[in-house]
This record gives sequence, structure tokens and C-alpha cells, in this order.
Amino acid sequence: MKKIYFSFLAATLLLLSSCSNKLGELSSSYFAVTPQFLEAVNGEVPVTISGSFPEKFFPKKAVITVTPVLKYNGGSVSGDAYTFIGEKVEGNSQVISHKAGGNFTMKSVFDYIPEMAKSELYLEFTAKVKNKAKALPAVKVADGVLATAELYNHTTASTKPAYAEDAFQRVIKQAKQANIMFLIQQTNLRWSELNSASMKEFTETLKEVDADKENKVLDNIEVSAYASPDGGFDLNDRLAAQRQSNAESHVNKLLKKNKVDAYVDTEYTAEDWEGFQELVAASNIPDKDLILRVLSMYKEPEVREREIKNISAVYGELAEEILPQLRRARITLNYQLIGRSDDEILAAVKEDASVLSVEELLYAATLVSKTEDKVAIYNQTAKLYPNDYRAYNNLAEIAMKAGDYAKAKSFLEKAVKLNTSAAEVNTNLGMLALIDGNVADAENYLVKGTEAKANEAALGNLYIAQGQYERAVSAFGETYSNAAALAQIMAKDYSDAKNTLSKIETPDAYTYYLNAIVGARTNNPAMVAENLVKAVRLDSSLRAKALNDAEFRKFAAALSHI
Repeated sequence: MKKIYFSFLAATLLLLSSCSNKLGELSSSYFAVTPQFLEAVNGEVPVTISGSFPEKFFPKKAVITVTPVLKYNGGSVSGDAYTFIGEKVEGNSQVISHKAGGNFTMKSVFDYIPEMAKSELYLEFTAKVKNKAKALPAVKVADGVLATAELYNHTTASTKPAYAEDAFQRVIKQAKQANIMFLIQQTNLRWSELNSASMKEFTETLKEVDADKENKVLDNIEVSAYASPDGGFDLNDRLAAQRQSNAESHVNKLLKKNKVDAYVDTEYTAEDWEGFQELVAASNIPDKDLILRVLSMYKEPEVREREIKNISAVYGELAEEILPQLRRARITLNYQLIGRSDDEILAAVKEDASVLSVEELLYAATLVSKTEDKVAIYNQTAKLYPNDYRAYNNLAEIAMKAGDYAKAKSFLEKAVKLNTSAAEVNTNLGMLALIDGNVADAENYLVKGTEAKANEAALGNLYIAQGQYERAVSAFGETYSNAAALAQIMAKDYSDAKNTLSKIETPDAYTYYLNAIVGARTNNPAMVAENLVKAVRLDSSLRAKALNDAEFRKFAAALSHI
């Protein structure tokens, strides 16, 4: 009887042991992938896999390693492997109960390549029980990779590059000044002052402006007279008024003598506290900070004068260095320099460009419509003014619009050597980096290019590449472009994206391709089909892209039309 009992017990233990070491198959229902559809963000495909081992699945002496593998046509890439152990295995890995099973979370990041658009994500298992390998089939957990955000390099290519503007002014305001100085408490015009170097230069400029009426226009002459702030107000008021009158009279005589017709504006300032403050601030007088503090504390002229005189240590220096400079009449000749007309500038470009300034040459390029004419003018500019970066930048801008990025880069390399901080150059270098997929380099350049007008749109493309979709939408604002629409699609603003795409003045192949994506995401097969046909008609390479694009995985009928 005992023999029979022990035989039964051994058979039972063997059966239990066998059950404990058995591994079954795992189905996809035990796993959930986040996001539901894998998506490329900033050149990477991040994935989170939540899984569970069911009850009585995991042997107590088992070691199972789970590896996510993304398989695509022509290759595969493995993600981070996670190891799990049974209850009777020593180690630091997550322990899974045989009886209750267990949940786990795995995270992986794959470097994105275009071939991943058509792909499958599997979990592969390496299992050992008591150091014996056990077969466990791979489990498919996801299909394809959405790579719509990676279109940023195409939208960047259609974004306007940064243009370096000229500073040409046809009319430039000019002013020539001269001062007539007065002695303390006097208003008479001294011969030495009327024949000073500044008055002689003033008179010569007046003659030149009047004689060259074709290129110069005399606006007016201003006479501003002043008295220093020492002394009583009434006295200073009379002094300043008389100085104004005497200076005005001299100017009128000067105009009459040289037969110049000009309007004379006059004014006077009884006590020139403003001029006093400026001169003190620029001086090396001891205790000047104390003087300036008095001026800020007291507004009444009498109080100011009294408090400053109380600073006896410096008042003598004020009376010698500062106050005499305030007893004056300032005479200002205001006139305009009239530059060459558009026709004259274009004629000079053809005949002798060397007579033109760099601003005139850069402006000349805006007067011609043909690209080859613009290129010729910028080449002349670069030759005549080799230290100005703008001609090289604008040659790069033209090359970028034409899609010749190698030529654009060569021009920008010359431009950045001339001015490393030029906003337009850095913005364009950032755009080229985005087109090449170099997001880190693009960010470095675009940070330096914030002052360029095109920088905001370029930053919008950068934010798309970085996965900052809401920020990208904000950067584009009311812009109607492929890039702005892409940002809205990625931010799931499909109605806004559709509206943006409808307002693009000159739609291209990618305008229609993005419209097709909006149709796919809003479950509109007719919109998908119509726009894919238009996109492929403009760019035949988009056919292959569309056939592999995970965006259109549910639209086989629409794909059959392209």
C-alpha cells in the first residue's frame, strides 16, 4: 500500500513540476502600444508598451527577455530589451508571479528613417527555464510609423528665405550747426564769433546747398538762443531774447548777402537747465553726482541755483567750465540730400556701377524683375563692396528659392565670415540645416537670427521638427503656408489646417498632399483621393510616398486612383 502511495505522489509532483515549467504563446491582446499609431517626432520614434503576463504563465525558474523590434522593408532595428524573472530566480530584474502573473511597462526610442513608414513592431522573446532555452513566438503589436511631422524639411524648403534689405534713402535729412558765444550778461555779437571756423563752415554749406538745387533742398534755418541759469530769471529772459534777436538779424543779413531765400525759425530759452545738466553729466567736475542730485530733487530755478551755489567747492569750476558754454545762440541749417532716381541708378549699373554706393546697388536689385539681372547686380555688389555680407546672403536667398542648396550654402559661408551675427545669414543657415534634417544645428543658427523677418517662419518649422506643435502654430500666426498647415495638422487643428491650405496663393504638390492628410484624419475618402491625384500630378515621387504612408493605411480605394 505504501509503495502505491509513493508512486502516486511522485507522479503528482512530476506533473506539477512539468506544469510549472511550461511556456505558452502570448497574443497581441496582452499588449497595448502608446501612441496607438507610432509617430516620428524630432527624428525619433518613441514607443511605450504596456504588457502583462497572464496567470500561471510565468514559470518560477524562468528568465524571459523581451525586445521590441521594428521591422521594415530592407531591415529592422531593435529597441531596449527588458528582462523579467520568476519567483525562484535571483536577480535585480522585475519578478513575475507564477500564480498571479504581472504587468510591466517598456519604453524604447528608434531613430527614424523613411523606410519605417511601412513597418511592423514586434516583441521578440528570449526565454530560459532552468537554463534551458524555450521557444516563444514573436508577437506583432503595431503597424507602420506616421511620419507626417518629418515633412518639415519640405515645408522649410517652401518657406521664404531671409532677404538682407538695403538702407537706401532717396531723401536724407542733413543739418549743419554753428554756435555764436556770448560773454556773461552780454548780447552783442562779437567779430571773433561771427568769423569763427564753425560760422565759416556754416556759410560755405549754405552756399553749396543753395547752388546745388538739383541734389539738395534747403528746408529752413533755426535760431535758438540761451542764457545760463545763474542770475535772476527776469535778467536771463531779457538776455536770451536779445541774443535771439541779434542772431536772427545776423542770419538774415547772411542770407541777403548770399542771395539765399530761406525761412528762419526762432526761439529762446531763458535758463538752460537742460543744457547745464548735460554738460555736468559729461564733465569730470568733482561732486558732479551731488549737483545732478540737486537738479533731480528741486524743480524751482531759484532753489536749484541756491543749492548749487551752496556747494562752494565746485561752484567756481562750474562758473569757469560749464556756464560760459550755455551763453549762446545755436544756428542750424536744415536741408535734404536728394539721391539718384531709379532710372539714374539703373543706368549707372549698366555704365559704371562703381559710382554707386552699396545701398544704391542693393536697392538696384529690387528694381529689376528677372532673376539673372538680380544675380548680376549682387555679383557686382560683392565685387565692389567685398566686406558687405548682404550681397552674398541675397545670392544665397535666390539659390534657396531655386532649390540649389549647395550653391546657397557656399554663398552663406562667405557671408557668415564677414558677419557672424548677421540675422539673415543665420536664419538661412538654420533653414538649410532643417532641410538637411540637422535639427540641433538649425536651432543654434535660428537663435542667432531672431532679428530677421523670415526667422519666425523658420522657427515654426524648427518647432515642428522638435515636436512642439502648439508653439509652432503660434509662431506662424496668420501665415498661410504649407508649414503653417503642417503645424496645425500636428496640433490636430484640422479645420484650421484646411482653411490655411485653401488660402495658399500658389499651391504646390505638398499643399495637396497635406490636404490629403487632413482628409485622412477627418475620414474623408473623397478628399484623400482628389488631393493625392493633384499632388502626384505635380510631383510623381509622391505616389510611392503615399502608397507607403501610414496616414493612408485605411484608404486603399483612394490610393488606387493615383
